[in-house]
Amino acid sequence: MGKRAGKQTVTMSRPVYIRASAAIAGPKEKEGPLGECFDVILTDAEWNEETWEKTESKMQRETVRLAIRKAGLKKEEIDYAFGGDLLNQCIGAGFGLRELEIPFFGIYGACSTMIEGISLAAIAVDGGFADEAVAVTSSHFGTAERQYRMPLEYGGQRTPTAQWTVTGSGAAVLSSTVGEIQVTHVTTGKIMDMGVKDANNMGGAMAPAALDTLCAHFRDLQAQPSDYDLILTGDLGTVGSDVLVDLMFREGYDISQNYRDCGCMIYDIKKQDVHAGGSGCGCI
Repeated sequence: MGKRAGKQTVTMSRPVYIRASAAIAGPKEKEGPLGECFDVILTDAEWNEETWEKTESKMQRETVRLAIRKAGLKKEEIDYAFGGDLLNQCIGAGFGLRELEIPFFGIYGACSTMIEGISLAAIAVDGGFADEAVAVTSSHFGTAERQYRMPLEYGGQRTPTAQWTVTGSGAAVLSSTVGEIQVTHVTTGKIMDMGVKDANNMGGAMAPAALDTLCAHFRDLQAQPSDYDLILTGDLGTVGSDVLVDLMFREGYDISQNYRDCGCMIYDIKKQDVHAGGSGCGCI
């Protein structure tokens, strides 16, 4: 079937590259092991805005601007923007990118939104529908905690399996122009619901989908984990990543040597009170 490689994977038929990327993060993320990697650090949770939602929109807008600038482009040269977040109606991306006037696809993949955006942008470039496309996402501790869990003012006790929503935004420019990172394949996962009822154990709930996607990727490409320098998941946290390693081993794949989870990387789990690690679109 031409570009398809197996059931869930597609192969880029022409070179597609990540031409440039940018990341903005909050003060707590600055204190983590990756603190020196971010382009901009927020001064506080509001970043001179009236609400956390406006802060998140600003984060997306400024991250896209920075990524485009690092790519040596102008916003008028971007053919499409693929953006989303955790908020109702994707208002972080919608209001954030509004003034940039780039043709816009609003997407919602929860914590997989960044990779979903990169996947769709790569497919658009590969198909000749775009020469330059940007993928962007964000999350904010204040907005996500308020929407998905409980008011911060309530001060409810967090369970050991709970994760801390990252305040951060990332953007990548996908291009037909040569860059340092090439996108060669896209494997799209399926919705996997194994009946986990605990809303505070996201890692356990998401691990089966990560398992299914990785197994599909290896199967479609006839590959092994040892073929890769690094295998990343977005935000399974300490609980979900341990579950994933165990489940993958049962399927005949040992990922223990080269697998990392962004939810475990972005914070110092021993020194920062984040329980099971980081979560949210901005995590990866």
